[in-house]
Formats: sequence, structure tokens, C-alpha cells
Amino acid sequence: MNPDDKSLFLNAMEDVQPLRRCADVHWQPAPTVRPRQAVDTSQLDNFLTTGFLDVIPLAEPLSFQREGVQLGVIDKLRSGKYPRQASLTLLRQPVEQCRQQLFTFIRQAERDGLRNLIIIHGKGRDDRSHANIVRSYLARWLTEFEAVQAYCVAQPHHGGSGACYVALRKSSEAKLETRERLAKRSR
Repeated sequence: MNPDDKSLFLNAMEDVQPLRRCADVHWQPAPTVRPRQAVDTSQLDNFLTTGFLDVIPLAEPLSFQREGVQLGVIDKLRSGKYPRQASLTLLRQPVEQCRQQLFTFIRQAERDGLRNLIIIHGKGRDDRSHANIVRSYLARWLTEFEAVQAYCVAQPHHGGSGACYVALRKSSEAKLETRERLAKRSR
């Protein structure tokens, strides 16, 4: 501190008196203000149910196909021949969080025009394990999406019974592209 600053400081502090008992002074930390949690507006139209659940036994593989899906498509899906365009991992997460993530994931895949997904849900050792509860909910939730055409257990090198392949409906843009491609080929 230069001499001018020191004299200014001493002049400003000349009428200040020190505290008599410093032990009586207790500093209170400033209250921490928690930020408001933003409402996730994408979840407002989440229609996935969480009520009563029929637990699917571990021995029963996950599988589903909508009416009209060709057998060749199902066979290719089961054998893992479709390239996986996106994946979702639901390992060790609460059921409600799994529900929200699945809803967001499928909706985003629809918007992006993706067709082949893989969902990793894990596998438990008994029927009442958390992984099997998530697996059972997943089987219910996937059928609630109109865009989901089929799903089945993944191949062992992709997670086996702890994961499933999901086939989504083709978007209208992809249908038009296929029609144009096939029309060019037939000329």
C-alpha cells in the first residue's frame, strides 16, 4: 500500500471501534439458492403407462411384431443383420427415468427417420430383479408406440437377453425414396 492509500484508509477508519468479544460473533453462511427445475415439456405428452405390471419370466424372450410385418424382416432383425442406427442404455436407472428416456429416444429416432435401434436394459439373476422389472416395462412400453413395428432379443455379441433390437416404421420420406429408387430400376 502506498502512503497516500494508507492515510486515506486510516482517515476512513478513525471512528470505527473493535468488537469487544469476538467469540460472540457467528458468521452465518449465505443460504444456498437451488435453481428451479425446468419442466421438461417434451414429457408432457408421454403416454407410457407405469401401473400394474406382469413380470415377464427370464426364460421368456422378448419379442413382438405388428400384423403385416414380413417374416423376412423379423428373421433379419433377430439375426442382427440390420445396422443399428442408435442405441439407448437403461442400466441401473429408476423405472420413471427409463420411461422418460425411452419416450424421448423413440420420438427422436422417429424425427430423424431412423429404423433400427438397440436398447440395452440389462439382465438380472431372478424374476424380481430391477433389470427384469425394467425389461418387463420395456416390453409393454414398446408396444404402446405406433412407430414400433417389431422388437426381439439381441444377439449375444450385442448384449443377448440384456438388450433388444427395435424396428421402427419407415417414414413417409423413406417410403417415397424407395419408390423412386425401385421405379428407376424397373425402367
